[in-house]
Amino acid sequence: MTLEEIHGQEPVPVGHDWMQGAGKALHELLVSAQRRGCLTAGVYESAKLMNVDPDNVAFCVLATDEEDEGDIALQIHFTLIQAFCCENDIDIVRVNDVAKLAAIVGPSEESGEPRDLHCILITNPNEDGWKDPALEKLNSFCEESRNVNDWVPTITLPE
Repeated sequence: MTLEEIHGQEPVPVGHDWMQGAGKALHELLVSAQRRGCLTAGVYESAKLMNVDPDNVAFCVLATDEEDEGDIALQIHFTLIQAFCCENDIDIVRVNDVAKLAAIVGPSEESGEPRDLHCILITNPNEDGWKDPALEKLNSFCEESRNVNDWVPTITLPE
């Protein structure tokens, strides 16, 4: 008898299709959130928003590149953000390609400058009726990942 059978859960699908579906959903969510003005980018901007209005945060994305892996300050920020997200029931994922995120999200609208994309928050819009299927798919993905003790799953964005 497997652990999934004991708890009455379906085993978590493993494989390329499952991860690819999550990557596509994340891409769709980022595009949709940016269009609606529900996207906050930057470690410090995200920390400020989470401190002021944590109930408004719907999803969190942490992103690094290979050169960021040795940045101790960034890793400390990530640890604190992850702890805050877990404490406030905010789903969170990691992405290992900041360049792909930059291609999706683009530069800052105010200055046109590249922005800090190491942390991106998706907030709830003011309209109560907004249900994003991509957000629901990512929430399910995160829940399934937690069922196998992967608390901050890594997602690969599509090309």
